[in-house]
Amino acid sequence: MSKVKGQRQAEKAIDAYIEAQAQQDLLRFITCGSVDDGKSTLIGRLLYEAKCLFEDQVSALQNESKRYGTQEGNLDFALLVDGLSAEREQGITIDVAYRFFKTQKRSFIVADTPGHEQYTRNMVTGASTADAAVLLIDARYGVLAQTKRHAYITSLLGVESMIMVINKMDLVDYAQKRFEEISAELNALAHSLHYKAPLIIPVSALKGDCVTELSPNMPWYAGMSLVTALETIPKKQDDLDLAFRMPIQWVNRPHLDFRGVSGTVAAGQIKVGDEISVVPSLQKAHISKIVTMDGELDTAISQQAVTLVFDREIDASRGDVVCVSSNPVETSDQFAAQVVWMVDEEALCHRNYLLKMGTITTNASLTTIKHSIDIESYQKRPATSLKLNDIARVDLKLDRPIPFESYQDNQSLGSFILIDRQNFNTVAAGMVKHPLRRASNIHYHPHSITQTSRETMNGHKGMVLWFTGLSGSGKSTLADHLERRLHAMGIKTYLLDGDNVRHGLNQDLGFTPSDRVENIRRVAEVAKLMVDAGLVVLTAFISPYQADRARARSLFKEGCFHEVFVDTPLELAEERDPKGLYKKARAGEIPNFTGIGSPYEAPDHPELHVKTADLTPSEAVEEMITYLEKRLK
Repeated sequence: MSKVKGQRQAEKAIDAYIEAQAQQDLLRFITCGSVDDGKSTLIGRLLYEAKCLFEDQVSALQNESKRYGTQEGNLDFALLVDGLSAEREQGITIDVAYRFFKTQKRSFIVADTPGHEQYTRNMVTGASTADAAVLLIDARYGVLAQTKRHAYITSLLGVESMIMVINKMDLVDYAQKRFEEISAELNALAHSLHYKAPLIIPVSALKGDCVTELSPNMPWYAGMSLVTALETIPKKQDDLDLAFRMPIQWVNRPHLDFRGVSGTVAAGQIKVGDEISVVPSLQKAHISKIVTMDGELDTAISQQAVTLVFDREIDASRGDVVCVSSNPVETSDQFAAQVVWMVDEEALCHRNYLLKMGTITTNASLTTIKHSIDIESYQKRPATSLKLNDIARVDLKLDRPIPFESYQDNQSLGSFILIDRQNFNTVAAGMVKHPLRRASNIHYHPHSITQTSRETMNGHKGMVLWFTGLSGSGKSTLADHLERRLHAMGIKTYLLDGDNVRHGLNQDLGFTPSDRVENIRRVAEVAKLMVDAGLVVLTAFISPYQADRARARSLFKEGCFHEVFVDTPLELAEERDPKGLYKKARAGEIPNFTGIGSPYEAPDHPELHVKTADLTPSEAVEEMITYLEKRLK
């Protein structure tokens, strides 16, 4: 009996241990800082000290330390985290590596983020879900530019708790004076980012000093070890007390007798019987069921994936947000936002991107770049474009109002990414600050006389013929010849020529990339008004960027935009050089000249492809007339 009793007690003890572990608090944190500050080594040391490694992992670490290691045969803890072969060969972190470990008081998920400036976008990814940040500083070099950049980004992303670790103290002989010098810099840095009383800990990740226990090598330090700090640092505020929000991911209708909306609860909680509103329609209903894969629930809380069933049919679709009816979210099509630019290609105002916010994807453009941040001083500086790793305050214009909250109030409904429409690369991460109130005061006024009415009176359809090609390709000549032919046919036309427009409407613009984008945006808007008047509009502009021509096309209804690629080899265009511009560009007198100092992106699928090396102007015009005859009717 005693044996059976002992076995039952052991089983109860195991069950109690498992239950205690399941209920253990979980903290997500990132390690960040400049390159080679020891982030991967620190995480490896934490895993090793927490006894989260199996014997075969330790054995593999010993072998790999001999092969890849940088510690002269000693254990190279960074190899526990650096998983890519390129990382091991170069001794750097490139990707974000996530690792789990636990102590008696807390469980942890740590993201090891890269320190190199070109991988800042990966650091943003790691920080976006973190409760806290461990900012590393190499004791030999102190606070560097990338240290400041990472500190600013963690603050920007709402990471409320930061531990500042001065690493590699063994390489400065554990000097108290050096620790105090760097601590003074870090306190000033924390103050400028509104972090109160930051924890600053001297550490040697390689030797283990002050990682889990205080070190005899630094008797002058009487603070906490890193592990103790991680065990006691507060998490982000629980969002169960916030108003209920759930972005709809999909409408769940497996059969005629069931219809629900599925998604992950972004904030708050809801229970059966509560009244909700769906934004933007603002239709109301009551919750009749909360369904999950494991059965029905009485209450759904933040971060749960659920399907909500309403007591009546209402308009709801992907991208809408289910809210508690007493406190729905706002909608707007213009925002003030903070962005981190993530690619080499410059961000330019009025260039079209895709904006993805939660379950919503829509068109967006930067209308204004208010300022960027000088990462050395955190001061605002004027900016007309953004480059890789720039952090800036911008205004955004979307093509439709969407539900949102500020990032400060709800990270799920206030964070977004911008995507390049051409290659679908993510170009920026952003945080909504607030809506632009003037946007809600401006509305389209419907007119009684429509484009169709005007086309009927004119006797032909309105459209734009968008001529594009190198300087000297013959755009203006062909457009002029074509307009004369159309005019003779009784077609109502107007020709917008690049040089002529720059004498008036666009006389304030130069030839920088941002000015070129704005030049084309204005021309496209004017052309849209003229097409709405039922005219055939011919535009003769270099318009060198595909993205800008795509944005121009997006303004027009299907069948109203016709791209005419005037294809002339650079050598032939330069040989013609009717204005002497190529000669000046070659001499360095005209910077950013298309084809010489600035690229020309040829259309992939133009409606008309005119090769002027093979055709005379008259032959090219006849080809265009043949194309237009059927489309003007």
